This record gives sequence, structure tokens and C-alpha cells, in this order.
Amino acid sequence: MPTYDYLCKNCGYEFEQFQTIKARPLRKCPVCKKTSLKRLIGAGAGLIFKGSGFYETDYRSENYKKQAKQSEETAAKTKPQTKGSKPSEKTKPETEKKSA
Repeated sequence: MPTYDYLCKNCGYEFEQFQTIKARPLRKCPVCKKTSLKRLIGAGAGLIFKGSGFYETDYRSENYKKQAKQSEETAAKTKPQTKGSKPSEKTKPETEKKSA
């Protein structure tokens, strides 16, 4: 069932209400009892698909994501850095030094 947001124009009371799609909008404010409610346009809720065919890791918590990012950054910092220079004659194997 969708959740609808309501606002009372008379007293300013704002609340959410679960209703079926076919249900008529509420009119009477539960606080001031006046018929001055207005249904607001809501952003809606995000869908979470559960069951076979969906990956559990798709909905990881924010804490898990932060820890994973920190471990990636730590691994990148501790990785030895190599220079992209060409090997010198001294480092080439003996078979390449000899000419036929």
C-alpha cells in the first residue's frame, strides 16, 4: 500500500497515511477536525527487491560501504610503487647479451 502525505491548511498539521490506491483522499484533519486537508505530492519510497535473482550485496549498509572504501584506500597506499623505466644491460639475462 502506498503512503500519502497530508497537510492541514487550517492548523498546519502534517502526517502520513497508508491507503490503497483506490481510496479517496482524506478531508478531515485528525487534530482540528476541520475539512481542510490537502494530499501532498510525495517522493515515494525506494524499492528493495528480495528473493532469488537479486544480490544481497546490492543493498549493503552505509557502514559497510565506508569500511570497504577505507580498506581499498589502505591497500592502495601500502602497494609498492614501481617505476616504468627500461631494464639496463646489467639486468638482462645472459642469453640476450651474447650475439651469434
